[in-house]
Amino acid sequence: MKDTTPQAILARLLQAVGVPTEAALSGPLGVSSQAIYDARRRGKIPDAWIRIIAENYSVSADWLFFGRGLMRIDENKENLHDAQDCDVNLIMVPMVEARLSAGQGSLQTDGCSERSYAFRSDFLYRKGNPDSMVLMRVEGDSMQPEIMNNDVVLIDQSKTEIRLGRIFAVGFEEAIYLKRIDMLPGKIVLKSANPAYPPVELDIRDQQRDAFRVIGQVLWSGREY
Repeated sequence: MKDTTPQAILARLLQAVGVPTEAALSGPLGVSSQAIYDARRRGKIPDAWIRIIAENYSVSADWLFFGRGLMRIDENKENLHDAQDCDVNLIMVPMVEARLSAGQGSLQTDGCSERSYAFRSDFLYRKGNPDSMVLMRVEGDSMQPEIMNNDVVLIDQSKTEIRLGRIFAVGFEEAIYLKRIDMLPGKIVLKSANPAYPPVELDIRDQQRDAFRVIGQVLWSGREY
């Protein structure tokens, strides 16, 4: 099936070049990262970008445009079956500008996306609802050693039902935290992985009820070196 949406074309460009983010395409394409963001926002990928990647990386333009056939033009017919088995669909997950605090807690967001990362579609669908997923970067050390300062976490915002032992992004007043959640009669208990941070009990029977919200469940974390 053809998939000519801008998101799908960008995902195939990422796969062809072998880079993890849309911004990283700026070098191979010879354009600014802002130009890539603008093209995605407008919903129009320039044909010239397809030609550049097709020529410089020996990739099928038909595959880049439509997702048809094999990615590499030099793959022979006897390898067709194996190549198709190895081909995967990618979904772009937005990295939001909000910074999750796993320590003292500070929220900085304007509701926009600064970039996107490609994930295998089968991985995301196995985890939850890709349409509700976002990536956020962590600040603080309260979830160390499980989640470190500056890690990136994948959050499914459709998963707001509290499951004991799982890590959630939670909001309290004007801050967002990563915590495990326990429940007591009339109370929510937020637990850190770092023993230096004691549990925090919130009484949800009074005004704290409206100040507390579950944003989504953390499904995955990644680290840059």
